Amino acid sequence: MPDPGPDILCAGSALWDHIARTDLPVPRGADLPGRVCRQPGGVALNIALALARRGMRPVMLSAVGLDEDGEALVAALRAGGVAPGFLHRGRFPTDQYLAIECPQGLVAGIADAQSLEAAGGDVFAPLRDGRLGSAARPWAGTLVLDGNLSAAQFGEICARPEFSAVDLRVIPASPSKAPRLRPLLELPRVTLYANLAEAEALCARRFDDAREAAIALLARGVRRALVSDGPRAAADANEESVIVRAPPEVLARRVTGAGDTLLAAHVAAQLRGAGRIEAFEHALQAAARHVAGGDA
Repeated sequence: MPDPGPDILCAGSALWDHIARTDLPVPRGADLPGRVCRQPGGVALNIALALARRGMRPVMLSAVGLDEDGEALVAALRAGGVAPGFLHRGRFPTDQYLAIECPQGLVAGIADAQSLEAAGGDVFAPLRDGRLGSAARPWAGTLVLDGNLSAAQFGEICARPEFSAVDLRVIPASPSKAPRLRPLLELPRVTLYANLAEAEALCARRFDDAREAAIALLARGVRRALVSDGPRAAADANEESVIVRAPPEVLARRVTGAGDTLLAAHVAAQLRGAGRIEAFEHALQAAARHVAGGDA
């Protein structure tokens, strides 16, 4: 049978996560016991792997080096069911992410995504050269974008005809990177997934809750906004209505990747025909299982 091809594209960071977790509070300068693990990561890659676990056929658009870390990451993508054949490969070190987590949440995280930014528009070459799309025949499926892409890369998405038909699903990656997404907000087919802090950074104001933040994002031009707020109620807003739901209560065992899991679960449910409320509730449940340390 012919290869059916991808059903979703994920563009953004593909790197190695180095996550340190401790069960103790982490005051400044502390030296504490815990566990340190290395795993495939990056927002877009986390989403792609989660989609693959749900039976979908995701493709990664990112930059990965030709070094040993890059070869190991490509092997991990294949093993996880994510097609790596459209990655931009160059003579630069594969990107890395370092985070410290405790029961209260993320203490600090540092993303070294210089290789992704240096690759520039080459990340999107498969959408220009006919492998996945072109200006004459743009990709008309779902494209997930993460905030680790550069402002110049987002500008290309806004300006080029290759992106004129895509269903864009956008996730900021962090509050510090959220403002670079502003050029995307008024595009006609954007769904934004953000936590409360990211929504505040995008709108340059404070919000009392996720519902208020989601409504403000609609006013900025977003077609649809899903805003989470840790253990507090999350909101799903579009021009018709705002849905508010509290996530399941769980003991937090890991934080990194919760938003990625929420997006992947939501998109997969929608593409399989779930209704708006069902998809939203399913996504909150999946994110809660991830935070609790289970299989999301």
